[in-house]
Amino acid sequence: MVSLGEMCAFLPVTGAFTAYASRFVDPSLGFSMGWIYWWAWASCYALELTASGIIIQYWRPDLSQAIFIGCFWIVITALNFLPVRFYGEIEFYFALIKVITVLGFMIFAICIDAGAGQQGYLGFETWRSPGAFAPYLVDGGRSTSLAKFVGFWSVLIQAGFSYSGTELVAVAAGETYNPRKTIPSAIRKTFFRIIFFFVFTIFFIGLLVPYDNEQLRAGGDDATASPLVIAAKLAGVKTLPGLINAVLLCTVLSAANSNVYSASRILVGLAGEGFAPKFFQLTKGDVPVYAVGFTSLFGLLGFMNVSSAGSVAFNWLIQISGVAGFIAWACILVSHLAFMKILENRGISRDTLPYKAMLQPWFTYYGLFFWVLIIFTQGFTAFIPWDTSAFFIAYISLILFAVLYIGHKAIVRPRFVRPSEADIDSGRKEIDEAVFEEPVPTTFFGKFWSWLS
Repeated sequence: MVSLGEMCAFLPVTGAFTAYASRFVDPSLGFSMGWIYWWAWASCYALELTASGIIIQYWRPDLSQAIFIGCFWIVITALNFLPVRFYGEIEFYFALIKVITVLGFMIFAICIDAGAGQQGYLGFETWRSPGAFAPYLVDGGRSTSLAKFVGFWSVLIQAGFSYSGTELVAVAAGETYNPRKTIPSAIRKTFFRIIFFFVFTIFFIGLLVPYDNEQLRAGGDDATASPLVIAAKLAGVKTLPGLINAVLLCTVLSAANSNVYSASRILVGLAGEGFAPKFFQLTKGDVPVYAVGFTSLFGLLGFMNVSSAGSVAFNWLIQISGVAGFIAWACILVSHLAFMKILENRGISRDTLPYKAMLQPWFTYYGLFFWVLIIFTQGFTAFIPWDTSAFFIAYISLILFAVLYIGHKAIVRPRFVRPSEADIDSGRKEIDEAVFEEPVPTTFFGKFWSWLS
């Protein structure tokens, strides 16, 4: 994120990832990374719509998912045709619900762990029995270090997917008020938000729910499978499932809204770099209507889940999005290494940048090493034992990325970008010449948040 923030504050353009990769490294890299990243978010729109139907079936199992997939598709798609300020306003309320939920759970977890529940004082009992690390796949029981490492690595890969979306601050850079100021601020706050909302939540769940809990192991489609609900049930609280289910519904609708917004802006970026038809750049009221409309159509893939045969094909399509975030992050880091070399070639000191990333280039090398490692090892379960179908499901994203890259390189034959020829001015000059006026909040919560800030 700090590597991305350095480039984004210096050159804030819509669909930034493709622009940085194609301008700083190789047009073929921007083409392949941009299209697979677009597909990731477009297909996730269908996934979130399907999830909304499953969640509502918690209350009305007699109703078909198709009803809610269609209804929410209409609502979310319509919202994305509105001016971008409406997107920000809606996401503010969704975020407020999620923040209140997380804060409430942390207070609840501290009380239960201290002995307020029917189990009495817990402390770190779950870290002793059954333990903090669960063995996985490899035989040998709990005492086998290898089995626990395999479990750790498997969860690490899933956790990485859960962090996808933090990079969206760059997607919106071209439509952000005063990006030279707001983007560095957002980047700096990302670390603390991850610690507070992600790590602390997982920490408390680990204290309250042992990994061998039967409900946790059984899984499920609705709120009964949520570790937050399981923690409440173990403590003797019976009223949370419905509330958590409602929060989950808000969460998936928020994600669906973000899917359409981010994918459409990536499509605009692809068009701007010449990797997609130019009409995707056309706007109406500052909204790229053709990009939004085309992206929204892929939400209708959610109807494939209504039939069992269609759901198999749908799962294959969704797998493409699974590793796309990892590939995009690796490409961002490669772009940042090239960006630093370009600055050195032009005699531009990093001290003069609107935002200077810490501990560079070592942070970038560190991140790039681990993302490449995770990309190539994320399907390791297909080898224990060998499963051909599982192998292709796990690595279809990487295969598609390679096909797109090699195909573009073979057909267009672009050369790698030389530091002396890289375009670091298009988009930057417009920002340098812009005059920013502080926007005036129009809602009560907006005014309150502005005052609080």
